[in-house]
Amino acid sequence: MRLFDQIEDGAIRAIDAIDIALVDDPHPWEVRRGVAIAANWRVEQAANPRLFNGRMTMISALALDGATLTGTAHAIDFSTFLYWRKAADKAGAAHVFAYALPVAADGRLIAVKMAAHTANPGLTYFAAGSFEPGDFPGGRMEFAANAHREVREETGIDLGGVRTEQGFLLARAGDALVVARRYWLDEEAATIAARIRAHVAADPDPEIDGPVVIEPGTIPEPTTRHMRLVLRHFAGG
Repeated sequence: MRLFDQIEDGAIRAIDAIDIALVDDPHPWEVRRGVAIAANWRVEQAANPRLFNGRMTMISALALDGATLTGTAHAIDFSTFLYWRKAADKAGAAHVFAYALPVAADGRLIAVKMAAHTANPGLTYFAAGSFEPGDFPGGRMEFAANAHREVREETGIDLGGVRTEQGFLLARAGDALVVARRYWLDEEAATIAARIRAHVAADPDPEIDGPVVIEPGTIPEPTTRHMRLVLRHFAGG
């Protein structure tokens, strides 16, 4: 049974573990749409020449085995993902990504606003990125490998050794899933935001415009549906 048969669109669920395997086979969805993907990439790159066609992963099968998220992932080109986002037929392909939610000592959450040259310009959400093949040590998806790297690269915050939750929150929006986990930092939001601004200022090619401090119970705009689902769940938590 696929995960999308088990969890309705817009639903959220607590899970204990992730067991998604990376296989060597090309993703069937990508193989069948090679011509359309290439054509769309030319359009995307003409609109934003700074886009990079790097490698990431996409899911071909998902299921819940008790409280464990299981599935199969394949390495794909970023151009495939951009076409998938706008394709009417996404059957057989899903996107799974990670949200590390930094919680400041004063209870505020620390998100980021994406830079104009990225694939999601101007949107506010938690520092995140797609799982890459390197995020599968031993062939299995590792939340921390992805989430810690993305937070460190975009904000300069090191989540290593930071107190966190044991399980995860799974939130579905359409054919994409976010796996989220909170991290409690020792500093207050203003101090963390200042450090992020310094990190962005020192980066010759930053992915973000800067930090966004979120008051408990509020939702920044513009943002994503995943962000709204997660924030509503954790409101007051």
